[in-house]
This record gives sequence, C-alpha cells and structure tokens, in this order.
Amino acid sequence: MKSVDPYLNFNGNTEEVFTFYRSVFGGELQLARFSDMDTGDMELTEEQKNGVAHVALPLGDSMLMGSDVPEAMGTVTAGTNFAISIDADSAEEADRVFGGLSEGGEVSMPLGKVEWAERFGMCTYKYGVQWMIGYTGNVVFGAP
Repeated sequence: MKSVDPYLNFNGNTEEVFTFYRSVFGGELQLARFSDMDTGDMELTEEQKNGVAHVALPLGDSMLMGSDVPEAMGTVTAGTNFAISIDADSAEEADRVFGGLSEGGEVSMPLGKVEWAERFGMCTYKYGVQWMIGYTGNVVFGAP
C-alpha cells in the first residue's frame, strides 16, 4: 500500500479551508474544479461548477485531500465529513481491499476506471467509516 490519507468534505468552502491549511503547513495546492471534469448527469449550478472537485496538499509523505460536496452528491455533516483514502500499489490490491471493506457495507461509488485513476471506488463499511480506495496506475489526471 502506497499511503493512507485523510479526505475531508465541505459545504462549498473547501478552497478557503485548504488555503488556510497551506498558510499553516506550507506547500502547494493541487486543485481541480467540477468544471474541469466530466460530472455525468449531476446537475450543478454555475457556482457549484466552480467548486472544488478535488484538492490535495502534500504533508511530508502524506497527502491532505478534500472536496466540496454539492447538494446533488449528498449532505455534509460536521464531525462526519471525512473519509480514509487508500492509494493501492496495484489494481489487484485495490480490488481486494475494496471487496473486503465493502462487504456488508454500502457502496456509494463502485470500483471502476475514472478520469484520475485506473481504479477508484467509495464505500461505507459495516462499522460506519467511509473509505475511498484508488489505484492511479498510468493515468495522469488533467493530461490532454
């Protein structure tokens, strides 16, 4: 396993939050907006399209990550607005870990290929914690 990192969700103020984190920890933000990616059938207002779809701030060997959560994606509740993100070493490891964690739980996004990874999926396992499992592989997010 490459890393296990926190992933934080916010109600539209992710950029402000991560700008604050950068002022405390230093480093450079890696940021993508909803307007930068294919959001499928999700209906977003112009303001939400300008929202943060994903942001990452390197902290040593770890990564602090987050995103805005438009209404179309659900509700953010303070105190439960996080997930644990696992960056797997291989597609097979991602499949195995996702299968194990999702068994008896609830899958919110099936494990599959997305713009930013060869494998990515989200689930809440039977003990109530949200997990994000990914394997980047050869995908370079934002590459033409």
